[in-house]
Amino acid sequence: MQTWQMQTAKAQFSDLVQRAKSDGPQEITVHGRSVAVVMSREMFDRLSGNQDSLVDFMRQSPLYGLEDIRIERDCSPGRDISF
Repeated sequence: MQTWQMQTAKAQFSDLVQRAKSDGPQEITVHGRSVAVVMSREMFDRLSGNQDSLVDFMRQSPLYGLEDIRIERDCSPGRDISF
């Protein structure tokens, strides 16, 4: 993993992002301490498990396929804001 000082990372942000995409995660440091890691979106999705689309997520709902869903609205008054 390549390490970038914050000042250099800011000045060469485009290069930093390209390297994250092609070479893997890039570490950013401030005063010699690691503060962040920049990685490609593909790697982030793989590590976080965000590979399903919204449609796939909705199809996994226990309500998927039901045609007679009734959602009742709470008609209670809102809180009283009197000055």
